Amino acid sequence: MQPGAGKRVAFYAPMKPPHHPVPSGDREIARNLMGLFSSSGTDVQLVSDLRIYDKHGSTEVQATLRQCAEAETERLIREMPEADLWVTYHNYYKAPDLIGPAVAGARGIPYAQIESTRAKKRLTGPWAGFAEAAHTAADAAAAIFYFTEQDRFALERDRCGNQIVAHLPPFLPLEDLPAASSLDGPMLTAGMMRAGDKLTSYRIIAETLSHLRGNWRLDIAGDGPARPSAEALMAPFGGKVRFLGQLSRSELAEAYANASLFLWPGVNEAFGMVYLEAQAHGLPVAAQDRPGARDVLRPGNYPSPEDGPEALASFTGSLLANPALRAEAALEARDFISSSHLAPAAARKFWETVLPLMEPNA
Repeated sequence: MQPGAGKRVAFYAPMKPPHHPVPSGDREIARNLMGLFSSSGTDVQLVSDLRIYDKHGSTEVQATLRQCAEAETERLIREMPEADLWVTYHNYYKAPDLIGPAVAGARGIPYAQIESTRAKKRLTGPWAGFAEAAHTAADAAAAIFYFTEQDRFALERDRCGNQIVAHLPPFLPLEDLPAASSLDGPMLTAGMMRAGDKLTSYRIIAETLSHLRGNWRLDIAGDGPARPSAEALMAPFGGKVRFLGQLSRSELAEAYANASLFLWPGVNEAFGMVYLEAQAHGLPVAAQDRPGARDVLRPGNYPSPEDGPEALASFTGSLLANPALRAEAALEARDFISSSHLAPAAARKFWETVLPLMEPNA
């Protein structure tokens, strides 16, 4: 029997509900977590779709959201179906969990968080109230799971009482690896096109391509409001760069399976689901050595961001020029994903941590 079989999980994602219409890594992870619980034989319920998110630091927005949360809390205490565990995904200063601790406390069930962050520097400024609420919610958790070492430090520093701080490896919602790539197609990039860090990654890619020699090609999967800017960045390369637009899951899997390598610098990525997907297909990854990426890339000597696009171009060019090196990297990437970053490994880690909390005398 699977460890979570027969258990009932109340799930909540304050930043973005799993059914939100706008695609994002956050939405994808929320969906994957619900799927992970279900695959363990668990009855998982999305108990609220109330979005608690203040993008700009507005006291008025925060006050309104608190009122909505109070009403939702009262409703759930009255009406929520029976549950054995409450799980909140992504509690942080812009999207604190204003609901879960009170409902879990009233219902007498353990409260856990996944990917919660503590940001003391936000306790002053426009998000001060929400940052304090996020800290309070984190304090209430019997267990907090972190995806990356970057998050672990603050969680352990501010650990409340005998709270468990545990690693949950970022995972793909798969039992087995997908088909391996042929490694002989164009390079592939996949990423949302929006202003900020994503567009900065595209800018680095354009600068990298300008230093890349040989007969290379690049396909770019993704779309978004910054697509005109991304297209302008790639315009100097003409037909060597092809924009594929927003792809379905099956279309993206086909793109991975037909690529030679995956190119994405990873500017300020929490970790990057695309890295896991690419490596599962056996794609070597050309990325920069950044904090989030380190947790999900097979061990290797990736170029430092400080060394600029020239270093990334050199790294990429070496992979393109050497089929044997690509093949070796592909095997290592698939082994890395299979051993640590598929759903079975994540499920084992999660349930071995929370099941003791659900015992009557826990």
